[in-house]
Amino acid sequence: WEKALQLFRAMAKINVEPNTITFSAAIGACEKGGEWQNTLHLFSAMQSEVESNTKTFSAAMNACEKCDEWENALQLYSMMAQAQMESNSITLTAAIGACEKGREQGKASQLFGEMG
Repeated sequence: WEKALQLFRAMAKINVEPNTITFSAAIGACEKGGEWQNTLHLFSAMQSEVESNTKTFSAAMNACEKCDEWENALQLYSMMAQAQMESNSITLTAAIGACEKGREQGKASQLFGEMG
């Protein structure tokens, strides 16, 4: 994840504009490294520069869920719904996992019903 962030930051120095793919790659690397704070920072920056997609939401949610940041994961899930993006099994699994860690069984059951 550190190398991915270095490369991502180096893009600005050579006047290369980030796009959905480069943001997604950096977010995914941070997610795999358990770097939920860096993930959210990149995700936030992405929102103001390019269009996010289900993959970036999933990676950010997974990073939060893995690090017991269940409230952040659920907030991302809500943002995704507000943006009228369709959830998939990955986003739902991350949201359900976050609910379990936050002892939000009612919400977890509701989300599980959406998997239908």
